Amino acid sequence: MTDLPTAAPEPTPAPAAKKGGGLLKSSAIYSGLTLVSRFMGFARDLAVSYRMGASATPAADAYNAALAFPNLFRRFFAEGAFAAAFVPAYAKSLQRDGEEKADILAADAMATLAASTIIITVICQLAMPWLMMLISPGFGWGTEKYKLAVLLTQITMPYLPCMAIVAHLSGVLNARDRFILSAGAPILLNIFTLAFILPQSTAVSAATWGSAGVVVAGVAQAALLTWGVNKSGAKVHWRLPRLTPEVRELIGKAIPGALAASATQVNIFISGALASHVPGGRTWLATADRLYQLPLGLVGVAIGVALLPRLSRAVHSGDRDDAQGAMDQAVALAMALTLPAAAALAAMPGFLSDGLYTRGEFTAFDASQTAAALFFYGLGTPAFVLQQLYSRAFFARGDTKSPMRFALISVAVNIVLGLILFQLMGVKGIAAATAVASWINVGQMAFGLWRKKDYNPSLDTWSRLARILAASLGMAVLLAAASHWRDLIEAPLRSLGLTGHAIGAKEFALALTCLAGAVVYPPLLFLFGGVKPSELKAVLRRGKA
Repeated sequence: MTDLPTAAPEPTPAPAAKKGGGLLKSSAIYSGLTLVSRFMGFARDLAVSYRMGASATPAADAYNAALAFPNLFRRFFAEGAFAAAFVPAYAKSLQRDGEEKADILAADAMATLAASTIIITVICQLAMPWLMMLISPGFGWGTEKYKLAVLLTQITMPYLPCMAIVAHLSGVLNARDRFILSAGAPILLNIFTLAFILPQSTAVSAATWGSAGVVVAGVAQAALLTWGVNKSGAKVHWRLPRLTPEVRELIGKAIPGALAASATQVNIFISGALASHVPGGRTWLATADRLYQLPLGLVGVAIGVALLPRLSRAVHSGDRDDAQGAMDQAVALAMALTLPAAAALAAMPGFLSDGLYTRGEFTAFDASQTAAALFFYGLGTPAFVLQQLYSRAFFARGDTKSPMRFALISVAVNIVLGLILFQLMGVKGIAAATAVASWINVGQMAFGLWRKKDYNPSLDTWSRLARILAASLGMAVLLAAASHWRDLIEAPLRSLGLTGHAIGAKEFALALTCLAGAVVYPPLLFLFGGVKPSELKAVLRRGKA
């Protein structure tokens, strides 16, 4: 990837992205680095569950509450807002006005975003004793868990302005078709939190130092992205906030766009507040959430990030064929990767949660409760991913209000349904409500795009989705059978002496089952026609070109 010029006497339009392999290549880069980050995150999660447990100590619930609040605002002011408003505006300015004016817009937007998030951080830290009763009302005023959660959230709140800056600078790089640093930056979060948690000997000290590690990681990520933007040739310098007409227009689009893009996170936040009434409930949901976040991060976010700049250019240039092709390609590719993951989560949730997490302070009871929630999250995973893609189709056209209305309806459904199902089913009912609300949100966005004639999947895409679903269901049958007869898989491994170790019979059995699913799915996909050999050869040829 060549460096962009650092200066030019005349406005220099950004180079057009390749229509054919650009989306696949960009998604592959983002997904590859995200995969590394997710594996590091998995190691972090194992350390957290081992040191802090779930229902037996207050530390894990308090730690997860401390992460939930700044993460919610991060979705609002960082990824959500700037996916909705900044990236299309910056990409358009690069093409229309040239790099100098586009970078001035980026600098003004960053100054406004940084100032806003710093003010919010200070207010929240001062008001946290009262805000905690809104975040986790079930902790109870003045309890040990409540006091620890207040302290940890005050520690983690500075993560918000750091992540807002990271997300903004990622948008600058992504609009220039540079995805490596924005995808790799989360690896630092996992490295620092692991380094801070592992040396601790108690659950409370692990939670406290883990929270401090989050803030240190945020500073490191912001520094990395600042360096990356400067290396790219962009001139995005620090300055005092200015409410220029361009920034005011961004704010007008960012507020509804943030709500729209953050529907899933808002629903998860509400779910956590309900689950706080059950000891360990927040941690069960958070642990299940991390498992389905793997396909969401690898597929939904990765493809969505790569899709938005290309889709924005197609819309602004009036190329309806390219816009339709980009969406068809994104939806088919996303579902080819997401549906098998969702099938695995729903087919063997108990096998996954027990094999991955039952050790140390995390008990078999915690694993069973996590599995109950994971089943419903698995059913909702395709919706979580499609939300990421369909929202981009609105954002690329400058429409952030329509998905905002859909998101608000989804949140209302989640609250009402969550309250009802929580009373009937317990914590797993909260996960079920989140899945239903997400599917309702996807249905609204799909209908809105169809009504405006902005996007409707082609007949070939519908056919391909049906074939991908058939292949995923075939794999799910295999995984469900393996989960049901897991004792038969584990018995010969135990006879080899694989017991009593950090990685024992159940871990090896789970790894073998997942490997079997990964081996079986591609042939099923080819057999049902979800992917044609000629298409795979074309992609490989493009990769070599």
